[in-house]
Amino acid sequence: MTHPAQPKASHFINGAYVEDTSGTPIPVIYAATGEEIATVYAATPAIIEQALTSAQAAQKEWAKKTGTERGRVLRRAAEIMRERNHELSVLETYDTGKPLQETLVADATSGADALEYFGGLAASLTGEHIPLGEDWVYTIREPLGLCVGIGAWNYPTQIACWKGAPALACGNSMVFKPSETTPLCALKVAEILIEAGAPAGLYNVIQGMGEVGGALVTDPRVDKVSLTGSVPTGKKVYAAAASGMKHVTMELGGKSPMIVFEDADIESAISGAINGNFYSSGQVCSNGTRVFVHKDIKEKFLTRLAERTATAKLGDPMDESVNFGPMVSARQMEIVLGYIEKGKSEGARLICGGGRAEMEGYYVQPTVFADVTDDMVIAREEIFGPVMCVLDFDSEDEVIARANDTEFGLSAGVFTKDFTRAHRVIGQLEAGSCFINSYNDAPVEAPFGGVKASGVGRENSKEAIKHFSQVKSVYVRMGDCEAAF
Repeated sequence: MTHPAQPKASHFINGAYVEDTSGTPIPVIYAATGEEIATVYAATPAIIEQALTSAQAAQKEWAKKTGTERGRVLRRAAEIMRERNHELSVLETYDTGKPLQETLVADATSGADALEYFGGLAASLTGEHIPLGEDWVYTIREPLGLCVGIGAWNYPTQIACWKGAPALACGNSMVFKPSETTPLCALKVAEILIEAGAPAGLYNVIQGMGEVGGALVTDPRVDKVSLTGSVPTGKKVYAAAASGMKHVTMELGGKSPMIVFEDADIESAISGAINGNFYSSGQVCSNGTRVFVHKDIKEKFLTRLAERTATAKLGDPMDESVNFGPMVSARQMEIVLGYIEKGKSEGARLICGGGRAEMEGYYVQPTVFADVTDDMVIAREEIFGPVMCVLDFDSEDEVIARANDTEFGLSAGVFTKDFTRAHRVIGQLEAGSCFINSYNDAPVEAPFGGVKASGVGRENSKEAIKHFSQVKSVYVRMGDCEAAF
């Protein structure tokens, strides 16, 4: 019997499911059990060609529609997505292993939020009139053309919408390649957009590994590339896109600091640390994995953190009482376990967790290391798993300098009751998406993205419009045009 997660076909192109079994088979593994629940096939050159050709044709027609008409389609897609939230959340759990308790509120819902928000903005994308005495200039905001989205495996539905919604609102088309680890959810986004009235070919999804991504990024018909992924992948894709002078948005990794001052509300700060390290089993790029805790409250913080971490419920992700799921894959689990061993060998003090959970599937215990120093590997490299590093600090100036001493700059958080200090410290932290007395909130209304090696450009908010459109300026002379001869 076919598993319910098995899609009708591997790709969604020109408004329909398309199969080509001559591509490399990609097994879909359910992280909670390790069983193979579906198979898709990597895109062949013929599939890639079909996707790009239909997207290019659809874009020309879509760009002729008014912003109001485009917005209507996106908002309808958001409604359909909300109506189907339960089935989309179950699919997301099969795709990623994340607990249903989490996917029901964080995945298709945030995808729908993006479709609704950019659907609402679409009609407002106007230019401006610039008076110059008798003459004047007007500007037109135009689409870029054909955009490529390359997704990561931690938020497959959300990323498909975070990239697709602003692209489509601006009049572009998109070919989206999900991560080969989580190929299922983006197909449903494409299906829903067609149902909502998007023209066939406007949003295509094709599967594959790096070589498929490479073929998309280097194709001369592609005008823009938006990637969510690791820094090494980002550097490769950025370089490939640059050779064709393509627009890019890069949303990459982080090793973000979360600073807990001595006056912080400890329960609230621990909630922030749990959200910023253990939500999605720690598989979130903006996670605050370096938790700097003031020496005066360190032991109190650690004791209470250990008590609360012990209440995490690991188990079947389809059980809505479970709040901590497996790693996305066996490979990711091995990477994380390797970092845990490094932490132990480097002399960090293990507070809780520290290994694989005794159950089937790819579960790693929520792990906390204390007495971590800035030079330890676990404090420098992105782990992308449920491993929290707690570091001590004495003074504000010291902790700001240490927090900034990293190649990354995606997020940063500060917990304190002193609001002057909160804003002063956040103002000096080198990060793009910051939090005060909170962590990892990412509403579509707020820009999201990093500085330094954590990326270029911003996703979400009105900022995203700038990355999916370009401005044409037109100078209008009202009198005669003169020349020197």
